[in-house]
Amino acid sequence: MRKTFGAIIALALVPLAAAGCVSTSEHTKAMQSAEARYNALDAENTRLKSDLAEVGKRNEQLKGDLTLKSGELGKTIAELRQRVGTLESDNTRLSQELADSQKAREEKVREVSSTYEQLVAKMKGEIDKGQVTISELKGKLTVNMVEAILFDSGKAEVKPEGLVVLGKVIEILKTVNDKSIRIEGHTDNQRIVGPLTQRFPTNWELSAARAINVARYLQKQGIEAGSLSSAAYGEFKPVADNGTLEGRAKNRRIEIVLVPKD
Repeated sequence: MRKTFGAIIALALVPLAAAGCVSTSEHTKAMQSAEARYNALDAENTRLKSDLAEVGKRNEQLKGDLTLKSGELGKTIAELRQRVGTLESDNTRLSQELADSQKAREEKVREVSSTYEQLVAKMKGEIDKGQVTISELKGKLTVNMVEAILFDSGKAEVKPEGLVVLGKVIEILKTVNDKSIRIEGHTDNQRIVGPLTQRFPTNWELSAARAINVARYLQKQGIEAGSLSSAAYGEFKPVADNGTLEGRAKNRRIEIVLVPKD
């Protein structure tokens, strides 16, 4: 490096030689100035080389990071595409299931409505007399028959006239295959008194016996036993005011309820 420095100094002094002789002190100053400039340039060159090496190293790191990130991003994109495909498939399946469920629900509603219309037509006479009411709500169909049409007072056996009325209901019920049939017994709030209490201590026993007898008759007439059930509510589900004769008469009833099977 000093040889190079000497060459540079020599070149720097050529103009001085051409101009004539110079003093020793001026020559020394020129040499020191040139050496200082060389040293500064050499230091700057070293620093720039170091910076360049550092930049190169950083560039390699960034390339590596970019390659890694690109791989991770590609994997993430692939996973997201797979999830989107799965979600689209699930959405298509659920949409079809919803459409099928809606269709099945509409068919069931139509079936219940058809059964309702048949019962209304079949029992028009009893309905007109106020002995029977038929209601339909949210897929639940109820045939409400007052006590007097089916039973004598204080008795649980269905009387002959009641069997005729039940026969009309049974004719329609035989066409219904996807419903459970629940027979519900209801009474007014008048206490059972006298010898009758030996057989029916409370209104619960009376309502239970009546509901069971109706269910048994439906079974004997060909209604599948597995579709039948009976329930006793006694006086605890009134539909009218027990404070009047008319209200108590409405509360003494048998309800045949059609509900979807479990």
